[in-house]
This record gives sequence, structure tokens and C-alpha cells, in this order.
Amino acid sequence: MFMGEFQHALDDKGRITIPAKFRDELGTSFVVTRGLDHCLFVYARKDWEVLESKLRAMPLSRADARQFMRFFFSGAAESELDKQGRVLLPGNLREYAHIARECVVIGVGARVEIWDLETWKTYSSSAADQFSDLASGLVDLDL
Repeated sequence: MFMGEFQHALDDKGRITIPAKFRDELGTSFVVTRGLDHCLFVYARKDWEVLESKLRAMPLSRADARQFMRFFFSGAAESELDKQGRVLLPGNLREYAHIARECVVIGVGARVEIWDLETWKTYSSSAADQFSDLASGLVDLDL
């Protein structure tokens, strides 16, 4: 399970250091793709395969399913850690997430997310203001 928040910066080649705490769970090879809310989702191979299987089972007759799969899979990149624990974020994914230099790597249960620092600050500030309302709305999920 991934949890925690870590601030990092891209190097000049577009690489980011993955927190040591996340490396063992991710493994040396994993998938980075477009996420929701203009962040990047990072999945360990085993979790990616489960998600891929579920998405493939969606009916092709549904336009929203086709659109989501195209967007999600076309942005996916197989990634590997280098010896220093860094991963290269492809240019198209950095552009999608508006990541230029400063970023945040967070653990979100079964996945890791990578955010532009300013985008994360704005998002998390808004979410913090709504946290109590969100929690009361999730009460039916037996948390």
C-alpha cells in the first residue's frame, strides 16, 4: 500500500526520484499514465494488469468506455527505475500534468500519483476545505 507525500524536482533530463519507500512495491518496471485531475498515475505491474483486464472487459459499444480507454492507454508508458531510483517522465505526460520542475509524489493506496507542486497545493487546499463534507458523503461506503 502506498501512502505519504514527498516533494521532489525534475532534473534537466525530465527524471524524478521515486521515494525509496515506494520503490520496493513498484518494482523496477511499472506503468506511468495520465491520471485524473491532471496528475500522473503510477501502477506496479501487477496492479496495472488487474486494471487493464477490467478496462478491457468494458463494452466497446459504449462511447464513454472507448473514449476513456483511448485516453488512458495512449498516455501509458512502461517505465523503469535507474540505479539512483529515478524514472524518466515522457514529455507528453509532463505536459499533461503541467510538470515543469517542482512536483509532489504521493501514495494513494494501490497507486502512486505525481503532481505539479502548485497544482497539488491548489487541489489539496480545496480538498481540505471540503474534507468533512466528503467524509459524510462516503459514510454509506462503510469506512
